[in-house]
Amino acid sequence: MNNTLPIGNIFSSLVGIVVLAIGVVNTFWGNDPGFGIFIVFLAFVYLPPANAILKNLTGFSIPSALKIALGVFILWASLGVGELFDKIELMRMDL
Repeated sequence: MNNTLPIGNIFSSLVGIVVLAIGVVNTFWGNDPGFGIFIVFLAFVYLPPANAILKNLTGFSIPSALKIALGVFILWASLGVGELFDKIELMRMDL
């Protein structure tokens, strides 16, 4: 078994952590917690262990092009429609 982490797994993990953070902010500091929970579930698409489990269970792995398109959609929905910066400001005021 190869113990090295390829750059793709590192980048995918970082994107997964960012999307997870976006989902948490949208869940607790917004008017639509369902959207935030949906984003949290989508974050698991980017985490390599979840991708490995999906491949073992179904024999199917999510293609990189689909992950990129999903990432663009998540950013568009969170930054544009979801007003992420306003929610971050609400979060900062609560802390």
